[in-house]
Amino acid sequence: MESKYFIEVAYIIASTLFIFGLKGLSHPKSARNGMNLAAMGMLVAVVGTLLHHEIVSYVWIIVGLLVGSLIGSVMALKVSMNALPQRQAISLAFGALAATLVGVAEYMRGGAELGSFKMTALGFEVLFGSITIAGSLIAFAKLQELIRGTPLTFKGQNIFNIALFTFTIGIFISLIFSPGNEIMFYVMIGLAFLFGLLLVLPIGAADMPVVMSLMNSYAGLASAATGFALKNNVLIIAGTLDGFSGFILSILMCKAMNRSMTNVLFGAFGGAAEEQQAIEGVQREVTVDDVAVQLAYARQVVIVPGYGLATAQAQHTVRELAETLEHRGVIVKYAIHPVAGRMPGHMNVLLAEANVPYSSLYELEQINPEMGATDVSVVIGANDVVNPDARDNPKSPIAGMPIIEVDKSKQVIVLKRGKGRGFSGIENPLFFKPNTGMLYGDAKASLSKLVQAVQQA
Repeated sequence: MESKYFIEVAYIIASTLFIFGLKGLSHPKSARNGMNLAAMGMLVAVVGTLLHHEIVSYVWIIVGLLVGSLIGSVMALKVSMNALPQRQAISLAFGALAATLVGVAEYMRGGAELGSFKMTALGFEVLFGSITIAGSLIAFAKLQELIRGTPLTFKGQNIFNIALFTFTIGIFISLIFSPGNEIMFYVMIGLAFLFGLLLVLPIGAADMPVVMSLMNSYAGLASAATGFALKNNVLIIAGTLDGFSGFILSILMCKAMNRSMTNVLFGAFGGAAEEQQAIEGVQREVTVDDVAVQLAYARQVVIVPGYGLATAQAQHTVRELAETLEHRGVIVKYAIHPVAGRMPGHMNVLLAEANVPYSSLYELEQINPEMGATDVSVVIGANDVVNPDARDNPKSPIAGMPIIEVDKSKQVIVLKRGKGRGFSGIENPLFFKPNTGMLYGDAKASLSKLVQAVQQA
């Protein structure tokens, strides 16, 4: 009885820490403390669970803890910041796999004796778990460039996907009333896995932040269902928090792109990019020395980071450049778009890793009114989030999407590896404007040269 009392108290403490941890993630300044609180909550939940009276042997539990801790430590230490989205995707796949395997184990133990309520929980668990595994693996493959990032589609795909999902749900409902049909249980898992693959394949790499938050939501809902199946309160609370916060985040990110969830999931964004009309004009190439003079004698500089900054692993170098400019009396600000990068909060995490002060980060609503008074905007590996077509061209695929209006600043410097269109496949008129200079090359190397040139200016 004392053990059961201690477990419940531990679960209450863990749930409270999860809630405060999630609240801390609502702002970059408190995000680190939020993560620490959530991690502490998970530790308390694990300790409480280890005291459960149904545990027969601790051997495999200890083995799992050691192996999981070893793998997690290696990933944390070895995975570079530019691979963080891929790491998150594969972690979501592993989490969903764990929930699915628990569901399969519970089904094998109960079988035909399962009641309707428990079968509903198990079915929901393995259904969303399988979708998340497959979807997260495809997201990982696209982000890792194992498969192309542009949408992979076939004729009638959306109709087929809807029919497949409807049929899978039909099997799920039949199992609630006839849980002993073992073959259909595993058929449902297989069809859910196939649906997860087909759901994410037609989504372009430019929409990966929404996909990541949506997969996180599905994984949370699968965990909540696991809690109902196992009668584990902390799993129910943590899974529900994760599921609904991930879904709300997905909606907010769609709003930030001025697109609906259905358009992201079924619109195959970027698939027809080749049909975009050519933009008249040329991209004006500039040298490091030219840019250094503009930066050194500017009053205010706004830096706009994008996925290219992560790819080049140049976050520390850009901070060094900012500090060099600040020593000369230049005001430096960072403009952060909510969907920049390949996962939610990607740029915030990247700059925090380089110890960029939170006070220097500005969201687009805060920075856009200042763009007209900005002397130089430095765009590092960003494309869609600074594309003026979203504001000016109603026929653009990204029409209506809020952007960081760097084109209104006096001068724009764009750091790019080459003249390619990036992940979205959409050409950017910003690169052809007369006040825009293109500094081609690896962003980290270019920024290092800029630091030296500014110091000598």
